[in-house]
Amino acid sequence: RSDPTAAGEPPASRRQRKKRSKENKTRTVHANLLYDAANKGEENPNRHYANNKIKTTKYTVLSFLPKNLFEQFHRFANVYFVFIALLNFVPVVNAFQPELALAPVVFILSVTAIKDLWEDYRRHRSDKEINHMDCLVFSRAERRYVEKYWKEVRVGDFIRLRCNEILPADVLLLSSSDPDRLCHIETATLDGETNLKQRQVVRSFFDLDCEFDPLKYNSIIECEKPNNDLNRFRGYIIHRSGRRDALYKENLLLRGCTIRNTEEAVGIVIYAGHETKAMLNNNGPRYKRSKLERQMNVDVFWCVVILLVLCLFAAIGHGLWMFQYGDKRPVFDVLSPEGTDLSPIMSAIYLFLTMIIVFQVLIPISLFVSIEIVKICQVYFIHQDMDLYDEETDSHLQCRALNITEDLGQMQYIFSDKTGTLTENKMVFRRCTVAGVEYSHDANAKRLAMYQEMDSEEEECTSHGGTLPRRDSVTSHQSARVVLRSQSTKSHRRTGSRAEAKRASILSKHTAFSSPMEKDITPDPKLLDKVNDCSSQMDFMRFHSQPMSQLPSDLSDTIDFFIALTICNTVVVSSPNQPRHKVRMRFELKSPVKTIEDFIKRFTPSRLTSGSNSSSSSSLITNRSSNKGCSSLLSSPSAESTLTKLHEERSCGGLENAFSPVPPSYDGKASWNIEEGELRYEAESPDEAALVYAARAYKCSLVGRLPDQVTVELPHLGKLSFELLHTLGFDSTRKRMSVVVRHPLTDQITVYTKGADSVIMDLIKPPNTGRKLQKKIVCRTQNYLNLYAADGLRTLCIAKKILSQEEYACWLQRHLEAETAIQGREQLLFESALRLETNLQLLGATGIEDRLQDGVPETIASLRKAGLQIWVLTGDKQETAVNIAYACKLLDPEEEILTLNADSQEACALLLEESLHYIQAKFLCSSADQTTKAFHSSFAPFDLHPSSSLSSSSSHAAPFLVHRLGLVIDGRTLAYALDKSLEDKFLAVARSCRSVLCCRSTPLQKSMVVKLVRNKLKVMTLAIGDGANDVSMIQVADVGVGISGQEGMQAVMASDFALPRFRYLQKLLLVHGHWCYSRLANMILYFFYKNAMFVALIFWFQFYCGFSGSAMIDQWYLIFFNLMFSAFPQLITGTLDKDVSAETLQHLPQLYVNGQNSEEYKPYMFWMNMIDAFYQSLMCFFIPYFAYADSDMDLFTWGTPITTLALFTILLHLGIETKTWTWMNWLSIAFSIALFFTVALCYNASCPTCYSPSNPYWTMQRLLQDPLFYLLCIITPVAALLPRYFYRACQGTLFPSPVQVGRQLDKLPADTRRNILSLTRVKVGSPLSPKPPFLSLSKASPKGCNKNDQRSISGSKTLEATQGQADEEEDRSCLSGPTDSEMHLSDLYTLVPSEIDTLPYTKDAPQPAGELQPPSTEVSECLDKTLEPSDVSLSSWITSTPLLTPADSVQLNLLPDGAPQCVRYSRNSEDRLKPDHAVHPAHRTEQEVEQLLHTKL
Repeated sequence: RSDPTAAGEPPASRRQRKKRSKENKTRTVHANLLYDAANKGEENPNRHYANNKIKTTKYTVLSFLPKNLFEQFHRFANVYFVFIALLNFVPVVNAFQPELALAPVVFILSVTAIKDLWEDYRRHRSDKEINHMDCLVFSRAERRYVEKYWKEVRVGDFIRLRCNEILPADVLLLSSSDPDRLCHIETATLDGETNLKQRQVVRSFFDLDCEFDPLKYNSIIECEKPNNDLNRFRGYIIHRSGRRDALYKENLLLRGCTIRNTEEAVGIVIYAGHETKAMLNNNGPRYKRSKLERQMNVDVFWCVVILLVLCLFAAIGHGLWMFQYGDKRPVFDVLSPEGTDLSPIMSAIYLFLTMIIVFQVLIPISLFVSIEIVKICQVYFIHQDMDLYDEETDSHLQCRALNITEDLGQMQYIFSDKTGTLTENKMVFRRCTVAGVEYSHDANAKRLAMYQEMDSEEEECTSHGGTLPRRDSVTSHQSARVVLRSQSTKSHRRTGSRAEAKRASILSKHTAFSSPMEKDITPDPKLLDKVNDCSSQMDFMRFHSQPMSQLPSDLSDTIDFFIALTICNTVVVSSPNQPRHKVRMRFELKSPVKTIEDFIKRFTPSRLTSGSNSSSSSSLITNRSSNKGCSSLLSSPSAESTLTKLHEERSCGGLENAFSPVPPSYDGKASWNIEEGELRYEAESPDEAALVYAARAYKCSLVGRLPDQVTVELPHLGKLSFELLHTLGFDSTRKRMSVVVRHPLTDQITVYTKGADSVIMDLIKPPNTGRKLQKKIVCRTQNYLNLYAADGLRTLCIAKKILSQEEYACWLQRHLEAETAIQGREQLLFESALRLETNLQLLGATGIEDRLQDGVPETIASLRKAGLQIWVLTGDKQETAVNIAYACKLLDPEEEILTLNADSQEACALLLEESLHYIQAKFLCSSADQTTKAFHSSFAPFDLHPSSSLSSSSSHAAPFLVHRLGLVIDGRTLAYALDKSLEDKFLAVARSCRSVLCCRSTPLQKSMVVKLVRNKLKVMTLAIGDGANDVSMIQVADVGVGISGQEGMQAVMASDFALPRFRYLQKLLLVHGHWCYSRLANMILYFFYKNAMFVALIFWFQFYCGFSGSAMIDQWYLIFFNLMFSAFPQLITGTLDKDVSAETLQHLPQLYVNGQNSEEYKPYMFWMNMIDAFYQSLMCFFIPYFAYADSDMDLFTWGTPITTLALFTILLHLGIETKTWTWMNWLSIAFSIALFFTVALCYNASCPTCYSPSNPYWTMQRLLQDPLFYLLCIITPVAALLPRYFYRACQGTLFPSPVQVGRQLDKLPADTRRNILSLTRVKVGSPLSPKPPFLSLSKASPKGCNKNDQRSISGSKTLEATQGQADEEEDRSCLSGPTDSEMHLSDLYTLVPSEIDTLPYTKDAPQPAGELQPPSTEVSECLDKTLEPSDVSLSSWITSTPLLTPADSVQLNLLPDGAPQCVRYSRNSEDRLKPDHAVHPAHRTEQEVEQLLHTKL
């Protein structure tokens, strides 16, 4: 349908073109039934759309050969080899038998082709299986549904779907057997989520009384073109009457989903086959090129250069040789094809081409195939590693990208999501504040601690301290900040043992987010009493028909708070007798109130006369009468009900009790107890589940959800049905969700809103001057929110708003206009939501704990020692993120924190400028002498990084060293910092920090940060996440890792590797990554060496044959030497070689730096190997040459021993380079030698005149009878390999690399090795040592406390007051050195003082078991005194407003002579030191905390 584009076209055709372009953007779907007749098939407007047959294969029988060869020739090497083989067919330049020369190329191409064919055949089988599945399609001829194959379904067909059936195409739902016109689907195949989703019948077919009849259908559907957005579907349906109804994603059932709990549904196909959303999302595995492969291609290019140089040398030599004969034709000269003489120049040109054929082996043809084979084997072994299997989730590591395994060993930056990646994404309700009163839920904290102890006992791991300390409700703010760091990291862990988790999963039948730890919340007794008190008063008022507005405001707020928790969500309720039964709807864009008429009908008093419309679907009697006063009195332990400002609109409340189906019972424990206890909640997010379970603990239970009502059970009040008017779903821009309901007790229209405190607090109605109480509640709540965040809890605020009928009618009219708009509908709905969610009344806030996954702190510490920079990018609020960061050891209590929070681009620019100045001033002039001392005292090869204290001389050479700094930046500032003008400064600051934490960042910002670091710093990046919001970041990074967690499978589907848990990243990188990189790097270098060495043998012979291109080696050996005789051993080594054992690699993460710096494959190593290859070939050529110098041996009898010696030398060379010997290595080498001799003996015995004039008959047999041959076999390889062996021995003994030291450790007996490795963890030296933690494998310097790190103390003391004191304490506060035995061992093996894991609470925190106690009391004094909280002074300087100018922020204090010259920071005036700007100091006095609270209030 191309548009006519004639110049000067008439307006009519322009209009037509406009109409067509609109058509191009939309799709019109008609029913096929109208066009079923034979003569009307041509007119069917749906005939242009794709049919439902899918084909994921690449090839057909005819296209396979050309297409596959075309793909293979994308590899430059393959084109080159085919060119060489074809060149060999030209008689003038040929060097070998043409057919023989083709053999290797054909072999390589056919191996790859067979592999591709097999993969494609498997795809074809799977397609055939899917295309031949059955479904029911309506047939006009037979007037019933008939069975058809999936591939026969067309757009516009009517399909009948039955329970547990998979959807064959994208279908618009027109009818459902469900009384509420709902259909339940499970989308596990699309996004991995096992919780049920509800879909709804199109609005206009909602009220059909009889069964849907396709023959009566005569509407037309206009919808968007096929696209891959699973969460969007827009369109409208036009009826014969001209009426339009909007269509939403809730009306569309996607291909691949499964129908559940719905007996029957009917729909019309909208998208089929390859146009379905599922197929458009299926991209298959992605191809990435690894860093090693890119490096290898450079060396292949150098091989080509070397080849051309050798050929040119030979050609010139041949030309000169021919030229010296002059006019005398040499006897052996061959005439040209015309019978004339060849000039020396033409001879040289022909010879140049001949030599290219002879020397072709220099480019390793088999290298590419070998690399593919080795990578597949590596992936297989990674899959088989049981340490990467998670028993709890029964999931393995998955490798989704086969070609970048070696990149895992070269990572430099890790970008991680927080929620669900570092944490469990299992939310546990911890505490809440309601109406300004805090309820600390101490009993619940004890319960969690108990789970934790069980967990610890079961896993037999040593505990690392206590649990979150108990707090009294209001009195303990003072201790809150101090507690912050002393709480054990374990308190953030997953609490719930494996066995218990298994039992829970069996009980919950795969219900998400429902382990006992999450469900069984222990209520706070005070709050429980309040809830009971409140509901009993309400029940009394209802019974006596009193207006609810008389209830005290604190009680009404309490019950409203719990009602909001219960109904403001999208949770599905399922009961045991009807498995996973539907009771949930997520109406993001629609509301049951559809038209103004509908609204008037529903809300006028005449509705009071309507009968009771009882809903059968929820299997719970919910009497939905007009007056919802006590729609049902089936009381049971559960939720609460909304109140506040209730009007006296209910005169018949008491009367209705008389007719209620069950007599009223007020004890709160009645007939529904059993069923309620077994109700299961299926939530889309764990936060929602946690809040619903929390409300249930207070007897406020969600018992049913329908599209237009939510049933809640409250103590004393029984079941109440809230009429659900609208649901405004959560979105990442608004960061909140709201429900609009009609309250059954007050009949008021109430909005309940739940969302992030950062947004809800701004929407709270400003309190009137008279209402001090409301102001106090807001202040107190804000204060508790800060305390919750300080404990690392996720915070949510709950608020409500009561609408008058007029306000609601006004808002509804505009909202319905927004809903029916086609253009810009999302924006209009967004604005409509904003209009509703204003002037809210704050009810309270909740604190939910997202527990750290097992092993996260240890993994982060380990990865950091491995020299990896770890950045955490999270959407959480700053305080929560910072505290989780402390808990998981991302931030260290001893390091200073730079906090960047700016409100504008200019402020951000200034902050970055200040930070850079600060970093330079602080770290540029640490004492040089101390640095050198540290260097001398350490064992040279193990200084993997230079010392972090920069000496001024090296500052220009290496301006970006990592300092003991942490950077915290929020989303808004990050948006400014990522601007083109500031990104370089931001990068300079972030790069100097040891850890970076980006809070409140959007998915787009995450990917921008990764892209910025990758492209600007040219480093290897890895991104790891678990949710859909991490997909963009995962795709941008060099390696993307998905966590198969609680948030579905989008991240996994976009990733290169999928892990069950974050902690497995440690082994994947430090062990498998290291091995894969080391193996492949060595294998590639070996290939280059082997081929060069073999080619050089022929090159040396050219000097003795007039550069004529002759070879002394039989062409069979030439062709098959690389392909067969020497191929297997290197494959075995490339797959199985382990330079260091897994245990040592995990204990000494510093060895990972080997891969980061590409130590195994540096450019110079290629040239070293080439030189070695030429030397070895000289030995292998000239030793036999001189041995047989004056004998009567013919050419090939002399060439055969050379081939044999070359094979022995090459295999022995591999032996020197092999680190781990297994029986397979021995077998492969024995097999190679046996194969060579077998082929040689058979060939020499059976082929006397195969290739005249050469006669290879009985050559090998004669050689084996010659003692000289055996002598040569011993002398030659030894002489050839002596230099390499000598170099390896000297290097290993005199200058061992860290990896070689690791290998020496592996050779020790197991017990000795374990003792040494455990000693590397002894804490030696001071926490403030100038060396960064990943400075490993060096002796501890006896001076522990670094003078330069005495830091200025925030508060009222000035810097000068502390200086003298600091200097006095220096000498006596240094840690004593290690004990004699330790020193002895560290002399032997140069051990690692690893990163200091201790928190700065030497007095309070219990000493962890198994660690050495400090040698003296002086040590703890030293710790106490040196760990002054410096981050306060720094962060208050960075974040205080007004911002300091550089002039008044730096103060140089020169210390007395002898002390190192160093810049110190101090504040010029005390009045600027505002505690509320500080991030969390490492420790604080009670007075400071108290002062902080007062400031905040």
